Amino acid sequence: MHVEETLLFILAAVAVIIAMRWIAEKTGLPAAALLTIAGITYAVLPGPNVELEPELIMTYVIPPLLYSAALDSSLLDIRRHARTVISLSVLLVLATALLIGFGISWWVGGATLAAGIALGAAVAPPDPVAALAVGRRAGLPGKLITLIQGEGLLNDATALTILTVAIAAADGDGFSFPSATGKFFVMAIGGVIAGVVVAYAIRFMRPLRKDPLSSNALSLATPLAAYVLAESVHVSGVLAVVIAGLIIGHDSSRHSLAASRLQTTAVWRLVDFLLEGLVFLLIGQQLPTVVDELSKYTTATIATAVGITVGVTLLLRPLWLILTQLLPRSLHLRLGGEAEVEADSEGATRTPRDPEKALNGREVTALSWAGTRGVISLAAIFTLPESVPNRELLHFCAFVVVLVTLLGQGLTFAPLVRWLGLRANKTDEARERNEARSAAVQAALDRLDDVQAEKHDHVEDVAIEHMRKQLEVRLERYRRRLDLLEKADSDQVPASPQYEAALMVRRMTIEAQREELLRWRDAGNLNDEGLRILERELDHEERLLPDRR
Repeated sequence: MHVEETLLFILAAVAVIIAMRWIAEKTGLPAAALLTIAGITYAVLPGPNVELEPELIMTYVIPPLLYSAALDSSLLDIRRHARTVISLSVLLVLATALLIGFGISWWVGGATLAAGIALGAAVAPPDPVAALAVGRRAGLPGKLITLIQGEGLLNDATALTILTVAIAAADGDGFSFPSATGKFFVMAIGGVIAGVVVAYAIRFMRPLRKDPLSSNALSLATPLAAYVLAESVHVSGVLAVVIAGLIIGHDSSRHSLAASRLQTTAVWRLVDFLLEGLVFLLIGQQLPTVVDELSKYTTATIATAVGITVGVTLLLRPLWLILTQLLPRSLHLRLGGEAEVEADSEGATRTPRDPEKALNGREVTALSWAGTRGVISLAAIFTLPESVPNRELLHFCAFVVVLVTLLGQGLTFAPLVRWLGLRANKTDEARERNEARSAAVQAALDRLDDVQAEKHDHVEDVAIEHMRKQLEVRLERYRRRLDLLEKADSDQVPASPQYEAALMVRRMTIEAQREELLRWRDAGNLNDEGLRILERELDHEERLLPDRR
């Protein structure tokens, strides 16, 4: 395409992404499924199309998306649910790859075990984007959100590492389990080390992170740096990106300033929005290319390969979740169960506030249906070299799995969650936040006591007393809110007239200030630069206001 055509195509893609998001907000349907349908619709129409370039996707798209997801994840929550996360993101991915590999090599003529395992590795990792978007909107409990998020972060690294080993075997003399296992562990451990190195290198750049623009530029470069470092030494680049993101996200509050965090969060939300929209559009547009490659295969061969791939993908996940619930606790393999006793900062042992309980039937059902596949599966399978036998058939199998899970499971996930009655306990979440707010305000009051005990002049006394009154009013409001939450007998956040009134009055006064500033600007008494500075101050003040929770 010429430059003008490329620009028009990009503008059209952005317009479609915005339109599909608007439709998703209005209808409750997952934007990922809508964008895929839009991509398929465009693909069958006459006109220029875009073919998926696996190297570009794996290098410039997947690392930023995984890094952003890691920044938003909780390292502590993932560690608390480590048994379940590892079971789903490592063991289940490995089992899926092996079962599909053996099935393809046994039942599809001319297919090798290495090629079959490569296909299995490509389709094994669920893409959590669609499931998380729907799950959060449907009010899925935080525990399941954490499991889906943690699984989605680590399963890509597992799958792509297996894929690399399988491709190497397909190009070589065959598949050797001892050799493949050794290479897998080397790549995984190396990826973890590379991620830790990058995370601590970023920590040492703390002076640069004091400037919001420099901090933001550094954040955008971090996933690419982690990926390049790991790949240059032939270890898992995807795992390096995830580990770096988890560590940096965990330390963000200590090693970056508020202004930097606000700007970085806003930029990553935009990056996620555009990249996720682009990749789901690309999924749909690959339909003609994949279908055209099938002319040399019989219908029976295609049906057998697709049946094995889709069947294992859809059936193994719920079977795995059910079986792992039935294992005895003594084996330490059962998903869920009481969390281990942890040590606090002073070395004393304590029991976690929310011990991890075994997954119940409704949670198993929801997790089973949260296995939507995405662009990583297609990008991974498209990296197969041309020397791999039945390469075109493997492309089609992966594409069918993505469509079946993304459209079938993605469109029905929200109704399933509502039917199961799985909803987060809003009262408990609100109580936890208000307890933390109260503790933070009390810490501020204690710090004022320390300052007041030191030598200071009358001006400081006035400032301290003014701040003390503000904090005491806020603390009293939070305590009244907690009293109301403690008396609540349902999982819905109760209404508090005083709390709602306080928030309404503060928002009304901020809006009045904003309108007055606009009048000053329109009257020529305030220039636009001054307006933006003052308006940004009000925006930050409004952003700090809590919601009903």
